[in-house]
Amino acid sequence: MNFSEKEVLQYVAEEDVKFIRLAFCDVFGRQKNISILAEELPRAFAYGVAFDASAITGFGDETHSDLILHPEADTLTPLPWRPEHGRVVRMFCNITYPDGTPFECDTRSILKKAVKDAAAAGYTFRFGAEQEFYLFELDENGRSTGRPYDQAGYMDIAPEDRGENIRREICLTLEQMGIRPESSHHEEGPGQNEIDFRYSDALTAADQAMTFQTVVRTVAARNGLYADFSPKPIPDMPGNGFHINMSVTPESGETFNGMIAGILNRVEEMTAFLNPTEDSYRRLGQRKAPGYVSWSRENRSQLVRIPAVTGGSPRAELRSADPSANPYLAFAILIQAAMEGIGAKAELPAEANINFFKAEEEELKGFKKLPGCLADARKVAGDSEFIKGCIPESVLRIYCS
Repeated sequence: MNFSEKEVLQYVAEEDVKFIRLAFCDVFGRQKNISILAEELPRAFAYGVAFDASAITGFGDETHSDLILHPEADTLTPLPWRPEHGRVVRMFCNITYPDGTPFECDTRSILKKAVKDAAAAGYTFRFGAEQEFYLFELDENGRSTGRPYDQAGYMDIAPEDRGENIRREICLTLEQMGIRPESSHHEEGPGQNEIDFRYSDALTAADQAMTFQTVVRTVAARNGLYADFSPKPIPDMPGNGFHINMSVTPESGETFNGMIAGILNRVEEMTAFLNPTEDSYRRLGQRKAPGYVSWSRENRSQLVRIPAVTGGSPRAELRSADPSANPYLAFAILIQAAMEGIGAKAELPAEANINFFKAEEEELKGFKKLPGCLADARKVAGDSEFIKGCIPESVLRIYCS
């Protein structure tokens, strides 16, 4: 909503807001929050709100446990599923030490720095997120049964597609929060769905990716369902992808090719952050999830795909990431890799016009493979000077331990 602090205080008073959720995430992108009453908001803006960081993964231990949340006024959004009277709103926060020093494991601030570095070099990167999820039925105790909500396939329609009304409710809820979905449809797997967003700046896109998972889980629960964003919910079915669309301005063939070349050069080193769980590697290399380092136009068996464009700027789609990734870290590292490629005028390798899922072994010999398991991905990331230059040592240590 792009409010100032003064405008937020006025909005809270006029709209009968009683609670403010101060949101942040741990190093792995799991969203957290603390709620304060409306009368505490002026103090929160002035001094921040302290919390016990020792209970948050990767945020330290009991010896130095106090950290401070500082709400960002321009991220204010209402939570439409909460009551209209005594409303609840949410703001994302920056995290600092009590003396005001930025907290190095605040991944949102890591992305801000990457955006700032790119701007200083004269470049702006924009992102569009495509996150897939499964809908499962619940048992009598409210736990997931693992039974898909429907047996529909790719872009099927009702009545086979039972997720149509759920997706509609998700899209309308997001719209009420100022987020504009671009499209939604049933995916290939039974009970699998996808909702795509319009392009936006990197920080907004990462905030929206975080918000999206919260909204999907909330709407699913309100309808007696469980939303599963894990990389491989059903062993013999398609996994959930987090396809990341990326563009750069000023736009030219050289900068666009340099962006893609930079990402291809560093993708093995960043895989531990794009695919941070053991399950991630059960998805890669099958059912349209890439396993090799390659690029092509339109080809969905590739790591990087250049989609057909009818109007607008060209974009590159990275297809390896999954929804367990922290979007702030993922976008930050992608920006740094793109900047390296542009700065070095890196050349793209030859376009790979083959189907990697049907190719013979001889055809695949010339291509590098993505890490085959989490341990390998961690080893490559831990040894990478590039990664060490992108993120603080403390974050790298958490991911690679």
